Amino acid sequence: MTDDAPAPPVSAPPPSAASAGEAAGPAGLSRPRALLPDLAPWHASADFRRLWLAGLISNFGTFLTFVAVPVQVKDLTGSAAAVGAIGAVELVPLIVFGLYGGALADAHDKRKLILSTEAGQGLLSAVLLLNALLPEPAVWPLYLVAALASALGALQRPALDSLIPRIVAHEHLPAAALLNSLRWTVGGVAGPALAGVVVAYAGLGAAYGADVLTFVVSVVLCLRLAASPAALPHSRLRSSGETPMAAKPSLRSIAQGARYAWSRKELLGTYVVDLAAMFFAMPLAVLPFLADELHAEWSLGLLYAAVPAGSLLVSLTGGWTSRIHRHGRAVVLAAAGWGLAIAAAGIARNVWLVLFFLALAGGFDMVSGIFRGAMWNQTIPDELRGRLAGIELLSYSVGPQLGQVRSGGMAAWRGVRTSVWSGGLLCTAAVALLALRLPGLMRYDVRTNEHAVRLRAGRTGTAG
Repeated sequence: MTDDAPAPPVSAPPPSAASAGEAAGPAGLSRPRALLPDLAPWHASADFRRLWLAGLISNFGTFLTFVAVPVQVKDLTGSAAAVGAIGAVELVPLIVFGLYGGALADAHDKRKLILSTEAGQGLLSAVLLLNALLPEPAVWPLYLVAALASALGALQRPALDSLIPRIVAHEHLPAAALLNSLRWTVGGVAGPALAGVVVAYAGLGAAYGADVLTFVVSVVLCLRLAASPAALPHSRLRSSGETPMAAKPSLRSIAQGARYAWSRKELLGTYVVDLAAMFFAMPLAVLPFLADELHAEWSLGLLYAAVPAGSLLVSLTGGWTSRIHRHGRAVVLAAAGWGLAIAAAGIARNVWLVLFFLALAGGFDMVSGIFRGAMWNQTIPDELRGRLAGIELLSYSVGPQLGQVRSGGMAAWRGVRTSVWSGGLLCTAAVALLALRLPGLMRYDVRTNEHAVRLRAGRTGTAG
């Protein structure tokens, strides 16, 4: 079950647990409490608890495989380009099935989509396990499974994203976003850190086997989710006496979502900025080779865990995000910070400095993700959430896949360190240029944006 970082508030929401503590508690306790995540969605929604736990467990196993696959490709081929090619084989399924998955999520029961794709990903992990247990493991199953897993993840993610606003109250969406990012980063830190030890001492089969078990537990939890049928279009159909129908998945419905995204230039800006940041400055494909260059093979798991560790720190102290209203500007500044931190990691010669800068980059990436999620979740109409989530998936998934291809190819051509630091500098330059070309993104303010105000008013009216 995949994840990214979502969302803060539309305007002034009702007091959260954190803000209540800040108002009533002693001065010494108010500031720490204001930084801690708000647990209101966890307490209010049983389905959110189930989905959160399922994601935590399956993400932990997924990160084991996330480290094991490139290590196995490296061991079998010895080529940085071959490791980078994993991102290339994942790219086309992401584009095709991400867009179609968004249309499916708007037209069908989201629970069924989540269940079927989660079970499918578990079966693919079993294929990796069987291949690893062969006397002579083959390389081609690794690429095949990567492509199929990418397709299933692309089909699942829009259903997951569009389900959250249904099972969580509107005023709790920022807190739910922070809790979801916390869920991802816990697995992102523990999974890769443990994977380095598991792969080194227990073997690749143990990592893949653990991933299979986590998917089994996740599917059992998702079986208890309530049904979530397709959203119905405008209520005017009901008043006219017609039977409202959800848009069927088709090229036409996908195009409708794309037209809406194109009409929202500030929304479009978040996609483009994230694409640029991930394309130029995603170093994951070369981390096994960077560990070798640092003469610290033992650090591979830590290198993979460093970015999620920085994200985790921001997740644990993200209460401050609810007091930021200029979300577009925050996205741009955080993306530029990500690029500078990656460039510093490429220049540093000490392994601990490299880990520090990678963690700093992860913190910037989480800040960007939180505010991107805020703009998406709190301004997009319910009947379009699936299709826009499909477009969103492309922005934060295609970029990293292309980034792996770029970093792997550059490392093969000019060296590992050049690949990392040049990508970071190119990212910062690209983000600065986009900021100049996207004034709507820089002006965005959640308190005054017409789409945010309208959606909040609609949710408040429905609740009333």
